[in-house]
Amino acid sequence: MSDQNRIAVVTGLHPHDVIGFQDLFDELEGVHPYIQHMEDFVCSPEQVRDAYGCVVFYHFHMDTPTGTEESWCAKPTKSAIEHLGTSSQGVVVLHHALLAFPDWEVWTRITGLPERKQFGYSPGENLKVRVASTDHPITRGMSDWEMVEETYQLRQDPVDSEILLTAEHPKSMRCIGWTRRHGKSRVFCLQLGHDNQGWSHPSFRKVLGRGIDWASGRL
Repeated sequence: MSDQNRIAVVTGLHPHDVIGFQDLFDELEGVHPYIQHMEDFVCSPEQVRDAYGCVVFYHFHMDTPTGTEESWCAKPTKSAIEHLGTSSQGVVVLHHALLAFPDWEVWTRITGLPERKQFGYSPGENLKVRVASTDHPITRGMSDWEMVEETYQLRQDPVDSEILLTAEHPKSMRCIGWTRRHGKSRVFCLQLGHDNQGWSHPSFRKVLGRGIDWASGRL
């Protein structure tokens, strides 16, 4: 347990296969996951949130947090998210979480995606994933692969980022895996990860596991 990377996996406002999702993280080597709703994460004391080696976001909150919400459990969202990047704690943004908070500049700085308001999506696409960088620790030694995935269409590639994975598909954004910096944090963004068809793919698991390790400073 002492050698395992304790990570927060933050969900909310998007349905998913709870059992399959839990199994995915339970079966990642070296990871001890604490899956929790956004409200539980942001309401935790700062020292508790800071104790995670990495925070994996898989939520779909769309309203920009103001800190003045009527709901007491939503009030801390603004300050908790703004706190990211003040330490070397890793950040991973997975699948639909990339599209969250479309009007919030803070989430733009985390994801590197300036335009998230208008997007298309298409579930069940046969996607050919191309490894664009063979030198990065996350993708080193990996080969291209194919998988069934929900794709997103966005107008713009991520900015100020290192592109690791791409896809050539008429219904998919071109860049589907990238890294960047947010303050002191390493950030790994991955468009893949809709359901168990993708979660069970060995290449997806490898790149997600390595992405968590890299963001946490363990790779």
